[in-house]
Amino acid sequence: MERVWQQPCASCSDGGASTPQLVLYNSLVDRKVPFVPAAGPGSKQISWYTCGPTVYDSAHVGHARNYLSFDIVRRVLEDYFGYSCLYVMNVTDVDDKIILRARRNHLLASYAAAATDSQQVFVDSQAALAAAVDKQQSKLAEAEAALAEAQSADCSGGGAEKRREELATCVAQEQLLLSKQEAAAAAAAELGAAAGVQQLLDVAGDALAVQLDQRLGATVTDPAIYRAHAAKYEAEFLEDLSALGCRPPTVLTRVSEYIREIVGYVQQIVDNGMAYAIQGSVYFDTQAFRAGGHTYGKLNPWAVGAAALAGECSDGGEKRHPCDFALWKAAKPGEPFWDSPWGTGRPGWHIECSAMASAVLGAKMDIHTGGEDLRFPHHDNELAQAEAFYHSCGCQQWVNYFLHSGHLGIEGLKMSKSLKNFITIRQALESFSPRQLRLMFVLQPWEKKMNYGEQAKEEMRSKEALLRNFFANVEVVLRTQKVAATGQRWEEEERGLAAELDCAQRRVHEALCDNINTQAAMGALSDLVKAANVYLAKRDGAGGPGPQAFLLRSAAAYVTRILSVFGLAPSPGDCLGFAEAPSTAACGGSEAVLDALTAFRDKARGMAKAKAPAAELLAACQGVPDAQATAAGSSGRAADMLAVFVAFQREVEGLAASGAPAWQLLAACDRVRDDTLVELGIRLEDKPDGSSVWKPEDPAVLRAEQQERQRAAAEARSKKLRSQLDLKTKELDKFEKLAALPSVQEALADKYSQWDPEGGMPTHDKQGAALAGKALDKALKEVEKQRKLRAPLEKKLSEDPACLQTLATEIRMLRAELEGLQGAASTGENGCA
Repeated sequence: MERVWQQPCASCSDGGASTPQLVLYNSLVDRKVPFVPAAGPGSKQISWYTCGPTVYDSAHVGHARNYLSFDIVRRVLEDYFGYSCLYVMNVTDVDDKIILRARRNHLLASYAAAATDSQQVFVDSQAALAAAVDKQQSKLAEAEAALAEAQSADCSGGGAEKRREELATCVAQEQLLLSKQEAAAAAAAELGAAAGVQQLLDVAGDALAVQLDQRLGATVTDPAIYRAHAAKYEAEFLEDLSALGCRPPTVLTRVSEYIREIVGYVQQIVDNGMAYAIQGSVYFDTQAFRAGGHTYGKLNPWAVGAAALAGECSDGGEKRHPCDFALWKAAKPGEPFWDSPWGTGRPGWHIECSAMASAVLGAKMDIHTGGEDLRFPHHDNELAQAEAFYHSCGCQQWVNYFLHSGHLGIEGLKMSKSLKNFITIRQALESFSPRQLRLMFVLQPWEKKMNYGEQAKEEMRSKEALLRNFFANVEVVLRTQKVAATGQRWEEEERGLAAELDCAQRRVHEALCDNINTQAAMGALSDLVKAANVYLAKRDGAGGPGPQAFLLRSAAAYVTRILSVFGLAPSPGDCLGFAEAPSTAACGGSEAVLDALTAFRDKARGMAKAKAPAAELLAACQGVPDAQATAAGSSGRAADMLAVFVAFQREVEGLAASGAPAWQLLAACDRVRDDTLVELGIRLEDKPDGSSVWKPEDPAVLRAEQQERQRAAAEARSKKLRSQLDLKTKELDKFEKLAALPSVQEALADKYSQWDPEGGMPTHDKQGAALAGKALDKALKEVEKQRKLRAPLEKKLSEDPACLQTLATEIRMLRAELEGLQGAASTGENGCA
């Protein structure tokens, strides 16, 4: 018998609806276009280059907007759509900004170290701030003139409007900078010459550094100054990326490591007739480039020719055309340099990305990303350089998809280091958790502008709590619902929730296909969570069937999957090896932190045992921050370990500064070992030679050992308390009995009738006869005996008139502590509170 099978078709599966195709907003055409890999429609291999940081200062939340947003896009492409990305990121460690900042910081530090006369510092500050205000006024006037010219020009259209819009933003930025310079000048004037040197430098330091650089910049010749500056902020940036949960690049390129390739790249452009050398510098020839059949300014054509938008440094009038830009800059005093065919010098601003991306990815790449502010001139110049380099190959499109993240605004302007209106990533992470910060960007279209504000913190916490509560509710069902004992029949409620799950899956897929719209995808997940909560509420009533655990788990698993795609939950793509491997599960990539913590603790213990001076302990603490920076881990667990390290270091530092005895420091070392590290699954063993070793361990095992130590300590304490209680109870009983005794006169009243009021001695016997001779001696002995009996109480009362009350209070406290220990022991034994 012939078997019959009918192939499903679109019309019978989804009513004829077409399958969504992934589209991306491509800045090269400023619209959404279908995404097709360069290797072909069926390929899953794609190449990606992203502009990394210029490491001259701390990264801010505006940078986080760029790197987090594209980390989310990358995760969606990799973990949802299944692409394999060759992801390249550059680090600009040779640049005008780095050179200026490193040199100025060095000169200002030298000035501050030598400054002793606050009057002279005040005079220098006034002059520097006045010069800064004058310069900024000139820059504002230039920006206003450029805007006025653009507004009066007889032209219309999208390009003209965008040009005017960007020039207006430029004016606002220059106005902000001028207001900051004027505020600094006013603050310095208010401080006056009587202010301290550091107070003045805090206000006028930046302006002073500019003045110092103009006079002394050429004297800074040590290349280590520039490299150390860049290395510091590169390390900080990579730590920030790790703290934000961003996946590391496949390839990290540094300008200083690709000088040879950059020189060769520039030479090829010169050989192709699209660059020229003048006085040791090389400039890109935009007019020759256009004559060669290429288009200059593909991304921002309306910005070409606008000096206020070009962002280039002065060239000394060497360029043939105002639009030309430097590929290689001739060496100047006070700058790092390398050899080249045109003499010593260094790369220009843009050439690094073209050369390094070409060195790794070649003549064609799928995706190039960066911030919106890099469109022009940086990315437009990148494209021109690459097309000029590959001119003989007929290259007209080096990048297929240019993606630009929208600006992050604060107070209406782009967050920027140059505007000094930024919040560092580390400052932001004091208000937001990494997940909350990522969630804030997930809930915004990656290519649109957005504003940063502290008010978003509570909103993100609320949204995070909604998801946490959902997962907690599902966990309760999974833990409490026994499948064998409950009905599994689907009713209307189950079919409704299943339909909501199916709808959410379809909506998420459509949203992610539509330019990776994570905002819409999160909306679909939110609706699914609400539907599940409604279902749980309906099934929570008494007498009816309970909720279906399997169905709820499916819904929760899908929500978890999409959250993990966005980096909001742990993702398999972020882990290496087997999750249960001790070195991974127990240590979580925090080995370096644990090594540093152990070494520091060993040193502290050794110094405490040797009773080292407090100054030596404080000196040991000062070496810890470098270890922390080196050990800052690449996972949340490493961050937990680092927090323990920092807390312990601060405790040791505080004890040393207060001159605490050695036993307190040793007790702090014991607490880290016996308490703090237990929940982190780390066993710390002290060796006889004073060193220690850490080992990963099951926290349950460590908790059991901890409980046993606590039980033994409680038992020893109880024994000591009982002994103290017994002694003090007997002492109080003894003194209370003595206190209850009659006075000496009352005790001997049946033998003596009269007493000396001053000496307290008897003078007459019971019959009234005066005492003399042996009778008097006998009376004195009886009085002395009575006095000796009462002497301990009288001595105690002379030392502390309230001794009986004090003893009674101490006994009550001992009993209360003993009862507390016994109650805790009973709770531990019974396993209940």
